Amino acid sequence: MTAVLVHGTAIAVGTTGILIVGRSGAGKTELALSLLSAARRAGHFAALVSDDQVYTEAAYGRIIATPPAAIRGKIEVRGTGIGTQPVIDAAVIALVLEPVQLTSANRIPEENQYWESPQGVRLPKLFLDRQHAVPFEALSSVLPGFPAQAQVRG
Repeated sequence: MTAVLVHGTAIAVGTTGILIVGRSGAGKTELALSLLSAARRAGHFAALVSDDQVYTEAAYGRIIATPPAAIRGKIEVRGTGIGTQPVIDAAVIALVLEPVQLTSANRIPEENQYWESPQGVRLPKLFLDRQHAVPFEALSSVLPGFPAQAQVRG
């Protein structure tokens, strides 16, 4: 199957590939930078796959994320400019995160939510308050084994 371009940011934290999705300005890049930084401080592997645009390809029921060549290793820091991050060429995506503005209605989201790739592969989807002060620790508390061997429910 051929790769399809998706609006999102993909990272690898430990052995967990994460695709961050959401509307423009939702905080995808900021969340990615926070997770990458916190993982490195904690002594874990952490690298960018791609920011803003990600190629996704289905293989054996999994989604592989890769960067477009033109933006490989680059990350847009809103209001500041284009920066660079350590990059890897591909990651198997284990889960999808969507930064959200927290309200009383979405404070505790429904369980077992999914994101469906353009290729029809469903991945577990979690929502994270876009203003969360410690997103790495938040994920660690809801994903047993994160970031080394995250056990994603789905």
